[in-house]
Amino acid sequence: MREIYTTILFLFLFSASWGQSDRWQVRQGNSSYGKGKYQDAELEYRRALEKNPKSIKAAYNLGNTMYKLNNPAEAEKIITQVADSTKENEIKSASFHNLGNFNLAQKKYKEAIEAYKNSLRVNPEDVETKSNLAYAQKMLKNQDKNKDQNKDQNKDQNKDQNKDQNKDQNKDQNKDQNKDQKQQPQISPQTAEQMLQAIQNKENETQDKVKKEKAKVLESRQKEKNW
Repeated sequence: MREIYTTILFLFLFSASWGQSDRWQVRQGNSSYGKGKYQDAELEYRRALEKNPKSIKAAYNLGNTMYKLNNPAEAEKIITQVADSTKENEIKSASFHNLGNFNLAQKKYKEAIEAYKNSLRVNPEDVETKSNLAYAQKMLKNQDKNKDQNKDQNKDQNKDQNKDQNKDQNKDQNKDQNKDQKQQPQISPQTAEQMLQAIQNKENETQDKVKKEKAKVLESRQKEKNW
């Protein structure tokens, strides 16, 4: 996999238009940042913003510092405000570039793509931003692919569960049927034959009785007709 450029564009530039009240804190923050003392840098940048809330560079560097302190969500919040408020193309392009990195760290690939595109709209020739954009697009594609695979796996799991449930139901039904069959009394062939013979004898008796009754009726009729 091609290595992604995660360079955080930092501003050490100073402007004569800065207020003297916050300039010292920003310089101290930059010194601490360069030495890797990010907590000290955060403190200085926040002091600078207390004195001059409109200090773009203090806010910009504070956002980058929060990222170094493993707080990309806070870094995203701060740098978004910088990108939306600054009129300087260099800062705007760098802000959107870093915003893309902060989103990338949170696996917010759609937002990262949009941030990199915004950076390239200001500075179309930035190679690192182009590389990061391609990487974010690839990660989004992989993320969508994994989601589709998970959906298919869930469908297959549901099908298997339904099959297992049907199998269990069929097993239970078969068990109940076998149980009912076992509970029914078993009749031996000899007993069955005796029962059939008894039924036949009863039927024969009934037929004999009917025949006798018919004979009596015929006799009476004959007597009546025997003048």
